[in-house]
Order: sequence, then C-alpha cells, then structure tokens
Amino acid sequence: MVRLGVNIDHVATVRQARGVKEPDPIAAATFAELAGADGIVCHLREDRRHIQDRDLRILREVVQTHLNQEMAPTEEMVKIAMGVLPDMTTLVPEKRRELTTEGGLDVVSNSDRLTEVINNLHTHNIVVSMFIDADIYQIKASSRVGADYVELHTGEYANAADLNSMNEELEKLKSMAAAAEKLGLGVSAGHGLNYQNVRDVAQIPQIEELNIGHSIISRAVLVGMERAVREMLALIR
Repeated sequence: MVRLGVNIDHVATVRQARGVKEPDPIAAATFAELAGADGIVCHLREDRRHIQDRDLRILREVVQTHLNQEMAPTEEMVKIAMGVLPDMTTLVPEKRRELTTEGGLDVVSNSDRLTEVINNLHTHNIVVSMFIDADIYQIKASSRVGADYVELHTGEYANAADLNSMNEELEKLKSMAAAAEKLGLGVSAGHGLNYQNVRDVAQIPQIEELNIGHSIISRAVLVGMERAVREMLALIR
C-alpha cells in the first residue's frame, strides 16, 4: 500500500508572512498523523523562508511516524541533519529566488560531493533519498553514489498542458520507477500532485510513497487538516 508523506512547509509559510506564532506547523503535523499520514516532510531551506531550525528540532521530538527532512546538500544542512537525526533526508536542489523547487537534483554532475554527503549521513543511520527528474542517467547516478531511495519529480506530469502530454509523462514515470527498482533503489514521488491527478501515479507499483504538501495544505485551509489528509489517503489507496 502506497504511503503518504505530508509536507507541512506552507503552514510555516503563512506563519512567517506575519512573523507571528501561528499557524503552527507542529500542530499541523500532529493533525496529519492523527488523520492517518504515514510521515511528515519538511524542507529546511538555506534562507529559512518557512520551516525554521526550531520547527525541525520539535518535529523530531513529536513526530510519531516518519520524519523526512528535505535539504540542499550543503555542509550546513548535513551538520544540522546529523544533529537532529531525521528518519530520512531528501537531497534537493535549491535556488534562492525560486518559488518552489524547479527540478530534480543533478546527481550526474555532482557525484563526488553527493557521495561524501551520503556517506556522512549514513554514518548516522539516516536513510537518504535523491529528488531527481525521471531520467535514467540520474537514476543510475543515484545508485552509484549510494542513495537508498529516489524521489521522482512529478512536476512535468502535474503541469502537462493536455491529456496526451500527461500520459507521456506518466509512462516516463512508470518506466523510470521500474528502472530504479531494478537497481535496488526504493522509489517515491512528489511535486505538484493534487486531488485531481494523484490516482494514476499512486497506481505505479514500484512507488512506495507519495510526498504531497501544497495541495493538502490548500485543501486544509477550507476543510481542516484531518479531512484534507483523509481525502488524499482515500484517493491514493
């Protein structure tokens, strides 16, 4: 059964917009777990635009399921992760001016650095996932550098202009998920998935987990966190 990781970054986005204490991403994580989420995802960005260091430390203490820290593969973030000890880290590319992550990590061009980062995280028993485009070269490189998982970037699928383009992207996700599994990698997926497009991706047999944030948080604004999570779970299962 495919697992659901709920990204609570944008609860913190709303909080940071006013520089106050609410809404609380920690409370959001608790409600998500109560609704049946299998894990909590948060991205500690270098510019701290939403999740803060304190949030991450408290999440480590209160999350009862599975904590996945998204992060750039920098020396600062590796040190933080080794101190907090999340269950998993997902290595992502990061640009200061982007609104959201714009694409997958280029593992091919940064293999030496990423090998070092993964080795350091593994010494602290942290599972490592690579957020990558659905590309065979990036998948093979992820295997070579020692990653445990790949998270396939579903943005091209989610943003496809028409049904034919969406189906083409879906077929690419299917073939790349199968390729990753053959290389011994666990497979997850995320980015741009919502209540309208998630079902077909959830049915890809190799995908173990879907990580979804913006759509769930947007829905939660209208109907509440627990209902938003339960509705997503009903769709993917």
